[in-house]
Amino acid sequence: MTLSDGLVLRTARPADLEQVGALLAERGEPEDAVDHRLVVEDPDAGWEACAVVVDGDRVVSTATLLDETLVLGGLEIPASQVELVATDRAYEGRGLVRALMGWAHDRAAARGHLVNIMIGIPYFYRRFGYTYAVPIAPTREVLGTPVAGDHVLREATADDIPVMARLQDAEQARADLRMPHSAPLWRWLVARDGSAQVLVERGGVPVATGRLTPPGEEDVRLAEVAAVDEAAAHALLALTAPTEVTERPGTVAGAALEPFLAPPKPDAESYYVRIPDPVALLGHLRPVFGARLAASERFAAAAGEAVVSFYRSHVRLPFEAGRVGPVVAGGTMQAPGAAGGAGVAPDLLASLLFGPHGIDGLTARQPDVYPGPNAELMRVLFPPVRADVLTFYLP
Repeated sequence: MTLSDGLVLRTARPADLEQVGALLAERGEPEDAVDHRLVVEDPDAGWEACAVVVDGDRVVSTATLLDETLVLGGLEIPASQVELVATDRAYEGRGLVRALMGWAHDRAAARGHLVNIMIGIPYFYRRFGYTYAVPIAPTREVLGTPVAGDHVLREATADDIPVMARLQDAEQARADLRMPHSAPLWRWLVARDGSAQVLVERGGVPVATGRLTPPGEEDVRLAEVAAVDEAAAHALLALTAPTEVTERPGTVAGAALEPFLAPPKPDAESYYVRIPDPVALLGHLRPVFGARLAASERFAAAAGEAVVSFYRSHVRLPFEAGRVGPVVAGGTMQAPGAAGGAGVAPDLLASLLFGPHGIDGLTARQPDVYPGPNAELMRVLFPPVRADVLTFYLP
């Protein structure tokens, strides 16, 4: 694709490796160059996952799209994440990141992704259709050290990936919405320099795992804590000796470490979420909505339709006996209450589906969200969601 001033956006090539790595290291961290190499040289990602903007033979901007999977109520949702974004300082302000985000979104759509989720600098990615929707767990100062007991700490290797994945899956199973590490991402994590995967063993059996930021940094952080029991979690904290821990509410490890952490600081950090096609996503989520209705005493055997307006468009979700039929899309509906429906601003749909407030909480916070006359139905369909998201980079 030819951009302005003769610049060209194209898929990255092996010959670009050194230049892309240098650009990422200069605009970010030296470890970013290693991460990029791990991604593009992995057969499950490859060079097709990365794009560059070139000025002649010079790489002046780059971005990479990673395949992800969200799981809501047991249902997998194809998703993706944009990472490793950088632009040469001399080429800033020329719309290169916008062009690369367009490439990423086109690639995501072609791969069937229904959601884009990412970590990004404040505000910047809101310009590309993203909204803040899923809270990022706060990082808290460590105030005390528990007893390690009869446990041993060691760095994890590629051979440990299956057991680390099982430990993480057990902790994430308690969340309504989760995003586990993909198989290739696990490979990159054990090979990268920017963080370290560790395991705690008891009697030779792995019982806890976590992720540490490099020891050379001013504060060493322990994140993605997962443990089979309290003693294992205590040993993980004692043996890694971090200065701060990313909390993990609702998990075994999170509950075990709570007494040793300072109170969280007020923070509104959230993951960016983009929903490119609301109708397609809502249609994909029909099994989740059906399960929620079936679990409701009032609506398990009921029939009707749920109307949700985004004001310039709306959808109808017909349901009967705990099953939701195909989503019916419609046009402008400025007064959904008259049709028995709810009103939701379109940029708040991600918060409605994946956020911690549910429709009641959003109604209390946002003037352009309201449940309408069938509020109880809307509460069943759109409850608060507790999320546990694992990403390549620690937020």
